[in-house]
Amino acid sequence: MLDTVIIGSGPAGLAAAIYASRAALNYVVLEKAGYSGGQIVTTNDLDNYPGMPNIDGASFSMALQEHAEKLGAEIKEATVTAIKQNEDNSYTVEIEGQEPILTKSVVLATGANPRTLNVPGEQQYLSRGVYYCATCDGAFYRNKTTAVIGGGNTALEDVLFLAKICEKVYLIHRRDELRGDKHSQEKIFAMPNVEFVKSALPKSIKGDKKVSAIEIEYKKTGEIVDIPVDGIFVAVGMIPNNQLVPDFVNTDDAGYVIADETGKTNAKGFFVAGDLRTKDLRQVLTAASDGANAIKSVTDYLNEI
Repeated sequence: MLDTVIIGSGPAGLAAAIYASRAALNYVVLEKAGYSGGQIVTTNDLDNYPGMPNIDGASFSMALQEHAEKLGAEIKEATVTAIKQNEDNSYTVEIEGQEPILTKSVVLATGANPRTLNVPGEQQYLSRGVYYCATCDGAFYRNKTTAVIGGGNTALEDVLFLAKICEKVYLIHRRDELRGDKHSQEKIFAMPNVEFVKSALPKSIKGDKKVSAIEIEYKKTGEIVDIPVDGIFVAVGMIPNNQLVPDFVNTDDAGYVIADETGKTNAKGFFVAGDLRTKDLRQVLTAASDGANAIKSVTDYLNEI
């Protein structure tokens, strides 16, 4: 029986592997994608991880994986189909086409994915003008024109961040009114370089080698126009990758696993790390921190049983 099974090899899972090795745990990392890194692999420029400026996401992920493997991490390609708790509070991790794994604990680090617009050009210009995190990538658009798509608190926070560094920020929302908190709205409407484009639907994203415009349709009139922009930040929500979360583990209304920085859930021996857990800030740095904290909680748990 293993001490723990880490499911997912993004920054949270790989950080957990590094700390599990340092704690001399008997463990394995399971990753269904066939490569490590999670979402960060598709990022061209990662500029907010301390000590590693101007690195691309693929290189960052490779460095994390090499670090973990150098310390002895075993990363197996596997599609987990279910996680079952046994009578003694151990776990059986069921894997498609492979033998199940018996473990004393589980660290689930499957992350979350941004909700997309599903319009032409979105995937084509990903990381070449289309992004899903303004605090991650907004700095590359200093003194340029950007657009934020959305109307909730995340979109408003993105606008407030971008408006401080960008020449112009368009806030594009499908409704006449924003859903985010009123205080943020008041601050945004007082900014001279922010323009609220309301009751508008994104139709497509245009460009050549990089983004040059977003095409929108005004819902009330049917008019279609192009808004020239250098960058587009999509903030229409996140989707937690919670398909493997067992029914006995508590989640919030949005589907995120309820856990604080320790990674402890309501279930004994079941821990969560990274973007899948309830938290305010979902960044590479906080995901890696979660991985370390989760393994600290695992070792404490193993010492108790």
